[in-house]
Amino acid sequence: MEQITENPYLQYFIGLEKYQIEPPFDPSLMVHFRKRLDKETLNKINELICRGKQTKKLKDPDEPGGPPHPGGTPPEQGSKTAKPTNKGKLLLDATCAPADIRYPTDLSLLNEAREKTEKIIDTLYHTGLGLKRKPRTYRQNARRDYLKIAKQKKPRGKAIRKAIGKQLSYLCRNLKTIDSLLNLEGHGNLSARQSRELATIRTLYSQQQEMYTNKTHQIKDRIVSICQPHIRPIVRGKAKANTEFGAKVAVSMVDGYFYIDHLSWDSFNESCELQKAVENYKERFGFYPKAILADKIYRNRDNRSYCKKNGVRLSGPPLGRPPRDDRPNKELEKRDMKERNEIEGGFGVGKRRYGLARIMARLKETAESVIMLQFLVMNLDRRLRSLFCHFLYTLLEGIFGQKADKKQSAMFFKPLRVNFGSY
Repeated sequence: MEQITENPYLQYFIGLEKYQIEPPFDPSLMVHFRKRLDKETLNKINELICRGKQTKKLKDPDEPGGPPHPGGTPPEQGSKTAKPTNKGKLLLDATCAPADIRYPTDLSLLNEAREKTEKIIDTLYHTGLGLKRKPRTYRQNARRDYLKIAKQKKPRGKAIRKAIGKQLSYLCRNLKTIDSLLNLEGHGNLSARQSRELATIRTLYSQQQEMYTNKTHQIKDRIVSICQPHIRPIVRGKAKANTEFGAKVAVSMVDGYFYIDHLSWDSFNESCELQKAVENYKERFGFYPKAILADKIYRNRDNRSYCKKNGVRLSGPPLGRPPRDDRPNKELEKRDMKERNEIEGGFGVGKRRYGLARIMARLKETAESVIMLQFLVMNLDRRLRSLFCHFLYTLLEGIFGQKADKKQSAMFFKPLRVNFGSY
């Protein structure tokens, strides 16, 4: 809103006739407008952007509306009922969009929960409740016990467990105090945010108490952030980070354009999304892909039998004993790996340049919209680069007076491909 009040170009863009210092509308209106763009709506927009480019490239001549056949004779009547041939390549992979939270530990989460319950007690208590004195929280002792372990570089496991037990006892005492204050008439009113945090803290306490009692570090729907309780740990097994905290996204790529197949805050096996992605491909273009370039996790028996049934080649070595002369299969696998690097590189570009490496939105719905928008903008960028290169190619034909050959095009477009990528 401050940018709109200071920038005359933005005010002209939204339809104001002259520059004004006063805000043109309430800032909360932008929040309501943002909530209207949910992930389903943005996914439909992304489909329109991608299919607008690819329907021309992948259209079958036998389909209505396709290019005419040479000679002007229509195809035979029997060809309409024939099964369409498989075309194109489908790239599949999954990634995680980490949220903007600190690395969660049991001790730090319990300390944060304890501090928030202390503020809730301060809000609920006042002198008119009829109590002789304010309920004790031992916040100074609890803070000292936490810092005693937090300031150590490599604390021992027994010391960490002992500190967690102390924080659990402090937090349990605070929750009992809050329950007793809520039962009194005339207590202070909690804000909506404090009420949400209190419900999250109760769930966090029950989870931590169960893990502490059973001496384990795993539990279903584990809370790793009090402010963003929808975030779950996603085990990735990467060299940089074994576990990431954010949304997991299953993505398919066709001719350099991203399609979002599944977005979830809970961890899932991306191999279960292969058949759905292939059926979506057929729904978009009218035929199955000729080949699927995917990681090793997608090559299970169900997916292999599904691809064999529909005549789709799944990348990777076939099942069974390898033949004596395995060079053709290795060359094909090597070529598939090179082509599959496109989707891996797309993830890298999205995380380095488009903000996919750290989602700053705090609400669940807003974070989902931000993730969808980042893939949408990446597709728009590729579409614009394609149009720009097509314009330059048309200009090149006008300069040479005829259709440019491959050598002339390569000399002209070599510096452009370095800066703008392939088209």
